[in-house]
Amino acid sequence: MAKKQDLSRQRKILKTGALAAALFAAAATSLAQTPVLPLAGTVIERDQVFARVGEKTLVLDLYRPENRSGNLPVVVWMYGGAWRARNREQQAPRASWLATHGYAVAVIDYRLSSEALFPAQINDCKAAVRWLRANAAKLMLDTGHIGAWGESSGGHLAALLGVTGGVADLEGDMGNADQSSRVQAVVDFFGPTDFLQMDAHALPSATLKHDPLASPESKLVGGAIQENVAKVARANPITYVTNEAPPFLIVHGEQDLLVPLHQSELLYEALKRARVDVTFYKIAGAGHSGNIFYTEMMQAAVAAFFDKHLKPRPSPLRPAP
Repeated sequence: MAKKQDLSRQRKILKTGALAAALFAAAATSLAQTPVLPLAGTVIERDQVFARVGEKTLVLDLYRPENRSGNLPVVVWMYGGAWRARNREQQAPRASWLATHGYAVAVIDYRLSSEALFPAQINDCKAAVRWLRANAAKLMLDTGHIGAWGESSGGHLAALLGVTGGVADLEGDMGNADQSSRVQAVVDFFGPTDFLQMDAHALPSATLKHDPLASPESKLVGGAIQENVAKVARANPITYVTNEAPPFLIVHGEQDLLVPLHQSELLYEALKRARVDVTFYKIAGAGHSGNIFYTEMMQAAVAAFFDKHLKPRPSPLRPAP
């Protein structure tokens, strides 16, 4: 009897984990049902190949303002989708909006957890940054001012990109090794950090579980997270936080049922302890993703953050002697 109850419990956990994965991915790809067009005033160079891994080709879409002069600062955008859904084309509104503010925005693909386990995903993000620097002269990019922005699982990768600029173990070997993968600013929208604490700090109304083998986090590291502590630590941005990390802007909804608010609180506290320049906005009533994160006020906050850290200000003129 006990064995039957245990088996029933295991099946229930697996179902819950699978549901978590499906909803986690669906939350980031809900716009995929309708065509998404860029805003006026931007130009797009689609399907730029930045790396090849075996038979897999990795591409990015580069958005830039239609009227531009000089080299542009860059923001690398990493979409969400539980590391298991690809939706690069659906990022046009956000990427083109930022491009109209004077940025080159690179929306990148990365290998999904069904294609390769961690650290393949951060290897790919770093390869994209190195490729952008290697091709900066042709693309008219400012290599000294590159930022990262992502939401959900993309926020996790943006945070990792920010804190691992000097971590050779995560660089990968996909070309342009003479270029740096460091970024100078990070915007992290509700990205997970310490997977091991997600279930313990979930809201009481959250029914989705992250510990089971079928969860997005377990699929990313290749095993149930509580049984793979070292692998989880390697995927945790907090592991790599030092005072050399770039400025961070973190945004998270207080009613997030998929990625607990506590995940961003952990990252914020780690960055503060390291004396990193970090700003943290908690959005009252907000869940996981949605238009509430892209109101005029939030867009202004993001634009101001990137402007401050990625657009060099001219030195004040000194009076002639």
